[in-house]
Amino acid sequence: MQAAHHFDMPAHLRVVATLAHLLQRLEASGKPIAAEQYRYVVRRLADELRKLDSDVALDAVLQAFPAAAELYENLRYEHAGLCRAPLEQSLNTEMQARAVIDQAARASSPNRS
Repeated sequence: MQAAHHFDMPAHLRVVATLAHLLQRLEASGKPIAAEQYRYVVRRLADELRKLDSDVALDAVLQAFPAAAELYENLRYEHAGLCRAPLEQSLNTEMQARAVIDQAARASSPNRS
């Protein structure tokens, strides 16, 4: 028999944790999901995440629910880039993106050799 793990969820994260759990279940579901239902959960979670400052408790929720972590990062991308990804991974991703952009620019240039 497994022991249940219990911890006190800070009040300011209860809605976020509930929505993050629901989003994770939708992401993992093998069944078709109504697009409006999915969008509603994502919109609600995004609204809640925008209200929060990063802290240890929020980080724990985001670690537990990768789909919510991805949404959180996308919401903050403009200001923080890949803020939840390890620095090396972020740097490599940025370098790969730059290389693809440069290659596409060269390919579409009218003065190609």
